[in-house]
Amino acid sequence: MTDADLAAELAEQAGHLLLALRDRGEFSAKLLGEEGDRLANTLLCAELRRSRPDDALLSEEEKDNPARLDASRVWIVDPVDGTREYGEGRSDWAVHVALAIGGVPAIGAVALPALGLVLRSDQPIALTPPPARLRMLVSRTRPAREAVAVAEALGAELVPMGSAGAKAMAVVRGEADIYLHSGGQYEWDSCAPVAVALAHGLHASRIDGSPLIYNRADTYIPDLLICHKDHAEQVLALVREVQAAP
Repeated sequence: MTDADLAAELAEQAGHLLLALRDRGEFSAKLLGEEGDRLANTLLCAELRRSRPDDALLSEEEKDNPARLDASRVWIVDPVDGTREYGEGRSDWAVHVALAIGGVPAIGAVALPALGLVLRSDQPIALTPPPARLRMLVSRTRPAREAVAVAEALGAELVPMGSAGAKAMAVVRGEADIYLHSGGQYEWDSCAPVAVALAHGLHASRIDGSPLIYNRADTYIPDLLICHKDHAEQVLALVREVQAAP
């Protein structure tokens, strides 16, 4: 099985597990999120260790092993991206399975289980041309200052949505055009979505335009931009203006 097939299969399996758990209706929203994280993480990590025993692993729900820093191939997973949305019965949550090679997000699969979809870096779909009025994805609960200001400058519509994976895949699927985040994330929040976005020909970078690099000692990634390449230069320039303003 190829790395891409493995990533997609595991993301889909974890998604089915999570849907079945939620359908049982046995837990409160908070406890459902915790149990879903635990069970999906167990599945993903066990299968990756069995299928790719020589590769390193970084998961949101596992204790970090610094030995991964010496590995060139590192699987980076988020068992439930958007735990709040999952627990609330919403559809805007995801499962992330990615493989970083030499720090580059080389392979990625993002499952959107509630929508019955798995988007893959090895099976790009045709991008939809953006509409005249652009759509900017922002957090449901804490829209980033830079994103709101850039949207205003562009005359873009703000589109609140849950998880990072759901937002990034909304751009891939043509439901939105720009995902600008500056509220802080971790490697598992963006590695799989970035791999899929790049494979689809989208722009993905830090909001200063620098590349996203994975498998670092500090897994914190402060910001992220995913958009159509035609919009990247303008958005990055507007971010600089916002950040320079008093």
